Formats: sequence, structure tokens, C-alpha cells
Amino acid sequence: MRNSTVRTVNGLTRRWARSLRSGDSTVFTAAGLWPLLALLADGADGPARDELADALGIPAGEAAATARELFEGLAGIGGLETALGLWTRAGLPLRERWAAGLPEGTRGTLTGVPDADRAALDTWAKERTGGLIEKMPVTDPAAALMVLASALALDVSWLHPFEPVPQRPADGPWAGRTVAGLYRLTSSLDRVGVAQTPAGPLTVLQVGGEAGVDVHLVRAPEEVDAGEALALGLDVSTGVVPALPGDLLPEGTPGPGVTVGIVEAFSPAPSLEVSTVAFEVAAEHDLTERAPLFGLATALRDGDHFPGISAEPLAVGEARQSARAEFHAEGFRAAAVTAVAMRPGAGPPPAKHRVRRIRVAFDRPFGFLAVHRASGLVLAAGRVAEPLPYPAGTGPGGVVGRPRP
Repeated sequence: MRNSTVRTVNGLTRRWARSLRSGDSTVFTAAGLWPLLALLADGADGPARDELADALGIPAGEAAATARELFEGLAGIGGLETALGLWTRAGLPLRERWAAGLPEGTRGTLTGVPDADRAALDTWAKERTGGLIEKMPVTDPAAALMVLASALALDVSWLHPFEPVPQRPADGPWAGRTVAGLYRLTSSLDRVGVAQTPAGPLTVLQVGGEAGVDVHLVRAPEEVDAGEALALGLDVSTGVVPALPGDLLPEGTPGPGVTVGIVEAFSPAPSLEVSTVAFEVAAEHDLTERAPLFGLATALRDGDHFPGISAEPLAVGEARQSARAEFHAEGFRAAAVTAVAMRPGAGPPPAKHRVRRIRVAFDRPFGFLAVHRASGLVLAAGRVAEPLPYPAGTGPGGVVGRPRP
């Protein structure tokens, strides 16, 4: 995919990260949301079209073609499965030009029977994510005239697995607890780097995965805002901001969590000891809570905002994302389902049901980014605030590596 496409999608990831002001665990993917916003922009008009274009970072007239290019590029990434779904209420006319731009096998029908529609949408979400996401993030299918959704499921195996070990931090928020630690010893010093940023030194560790996708762990000074740290980590992980690699770091503590020294050893090879923790993070995002960030402020109001999609007046009723990430000894799994439900553009808006569910997991808080190595596209990003506990009654090596559906 083009570098310009990667930059625009990563730009939305960066802005989304900076909007996160909580230190809680979370995970999200702009790569799953961006093509939906692009397809909406292609069929939008007036202020709604302008706001969506601003959120995308490209002209609305280029949005649909770029979305198709993005989906084609995602399909070529090893370990990543993607899907696009469109469900419409019977009788809703779609503009032929807009519908023709969707992939084959995308279309489905909303029957208007709540239980049947809920079951069909949930089944699609579960099947497209290998069971990681069990429900479509649409609270009221009966109120929707149209649902546009994307699914991403990433499954990465480490090139070199970690060793599961019990870990008992001496200080910090997890002090005194026995957590599910992960340990690795390697001679590849360049896997760790320290970047000098406006917020201070930032430590980034690259964990190499098979099929060209790596996961970067990001640690910043504790006083740095969680969202800002993740945004800066994105710039370091994608090469926008340079980092000094491990083999060039000075002795001492050049970055958060990094200690460099000279020790006696039997082997002449240098060594990098990596100590981290296993984690599982889940998050539910109501995208309408950050409507201006995603270009949805006008689209949520009554009006005929999408004449390029249908002759019937349409407005956005809800926009949500469900996401999950798991980091274990053998690899990393992440999945997200993003959905935009369209309602009638005239008349009073339906009541909104706000449902937020955050599952906290992981060690001393840090961020993570799953990055396609060749293009630099960020596939998933997040922050870990709590580790998994070490299973009682097991010795070193007794932690299960990676749960499978």
C-alpha cells in the first residue's frame, strides 16, 4: 500500500491515542475504523463530508478508492484476517455507484426482528475474529436502517518465544504480587532503543513476530500522560522519531526501565535480558463520545447527510468499536469489530444506550503497538495497566502460552 495511505491511517491512530486521558488498560485500532469513515465520506455531503475528510486526512473524493487500497493492502499482511460487512433494512434504496465500490459478499439484510438481527450480527463478528469478539458493537439493531462494519483479526507467533516465569515486582503498582512474567535472553541489542522526546526519554522494545508483524512495547517516565506516551511510541516504532539502539546506549539508566552495564560472562556475545508480563486487554469504545475526532459531529444530527449512499435521508445513529488483545509466551493476538449504524435522517434521534466495558490486565503500565514491519502501518495499539496473575501451584514454565478458541 502507498506510504501516503499508511501515514493517513497512522495519523488517526496518533490522534486517537492522544485523546486517551485515562491510565486504564485499553486497546483500539484505527485501521479498522478508517475505511468505514472513508466509505461514509464518499457518500456524504455538506458539513458532514467536510468533517469526515478532515478526520481522514484526505479529500472525500479520494476516500473510497483509498479505502479499497487499504483493504487490499491489509489482505496481504500475514497473520491478519479482514472483513467488511453491510446490512440494510429491506426497502432501503442504495445508490448504485456507492454500493458498487464494496467488496463482493459484503451485503446482508436487516429483517427488523431484533433477536434475529442481533444473532446474525453477533455471529458475523464472532466468526470473523476467531471468537475473540463475540458481539457486534451495535446496541439497538431494530433502530438501524443500515449497519456498516469491519473486522480485523491478527494472530502473530513470536520468532523466539518467551519463557514463562513467576515475577514478583519489588516496587511500583504491582509490588508484592506474583504475576505472569515473561523472560527472554538474546544477543540482539538493537531490539531495544531509547528516544529523546519532548516528554523525556522513551523506551521501545521490538518483539519480532512471524509473517512480518512486530509488537512494540513502550515505556515512558511515569509522570507522562498515557495517551501522549502511546502517541510518541507510535512515532518511534514507525521511524518518524529516531531512537538510539541498545548497542549505542551509554552505561547507566539511559531510559525508563533500561539499565546498561558491564558484567562478567562465559560467552563473548553481548546480551539483552527482556522481562515483561503476559496480558489480556479488552475495551469497548463509543466513538460518538469523540465525535469531532472522527468527523462524526454533524453526521449524528438530524438531516440528509449521506445522499451519495441512499435517496432516503440518513444520519449516524451510533458508532462503536469492540477490541481485544492478548500477549503471551508464544505470540500476540488482537481483534476488533467496528460498526456504524445508520438511522433515519429525519425525526427525533433514538435513545442512546451507552455501554462501556473495560477489562484491565498487565505489569507496570506501558503501551503497545502492533506494526506491519514492511509498511509501518499500525494494526492495533493500546495500553496495559495490569498483568495476568501467575497461576497458583505451577513452577517456572507452567504458564499456558496462548489460549486458543
